[in-house]
Amino acid sequence: MKTDNDSLYDIDGSEIDLNEFRERVAKNAYYRAEKRGFEDGYELEDWFEAEQEIRDEGRY
Repeated sequence: MKTDNDSLYDIDGSEIDLNEFRERVAKNAYYRAEKRGFEDGYELEDWFEAEQEIRDEGRY
């Protein structure tokens, strides 16, 4: 069941699937951590950089 919490709205008003965005960010952050050998202390940095990279792709 889709709720209002399952989507965001971009600046131009287009709807964005929040679950898809989170999944893509999580995968991206995981691969960043993997490249670093899963060294502790960089989890938030990985997440924020992953979010930015996905946004920079232009779809979100």
